[in-house]
Amino acid sequence: MPKLAKDAVPEVKVDAGAAAIEASLSPEQRRGLFEAPGSTVYAIVAFTSKSYTGHADDEDKDPQVKVRVTECEVARTDEEAASLAEAKRAMWRSRRIDGTLDEVGNGPRGAAGVLDAAFAGHPSEDEYRQREAAKRTRDLHNAPR
Repeated sequence: MPKLAKDAVPEVKVDAGAAAIEASLSPEQRRGLFEAPGSTVYAIVAFTSKSYTGHADDEDKDPQVKVRVTECEVARTDEEAASLAEAKRAMWRSRRIDGTLDEVGNGPRGAAGVLDAAFAGHPSEDEYRQREAAKRTRDLHNAPR
């Protein structure tokens, strides 16, 4: 694992592998982005680091890490988009108050309440798994013999 000097802050570049984003966008959202330049969709994304450069003491390169979007879910309703926008603003406000707006790292906590309330009607992971298991069982019983 590369180690950086304490004061080194790597540049982050997003690589071209954005299939997770495309798969999350509905056809209507894709058309909207194309037909209305400057339009916005809100999403929750997970970045995974894929490669790095400039980490050795004898290298003359600035440190850089390439990341790929490996998970993505896009807000599908105005209510979901508003909730994600508010969570983003809550996180920004926390970083601003904490004086960490320019820091790199895990960042502040505090948007969970916004998301918990806004997405209360969405299924939990357990509910989703139970539904998928029931669906598989139903499919097995209904399969032609």
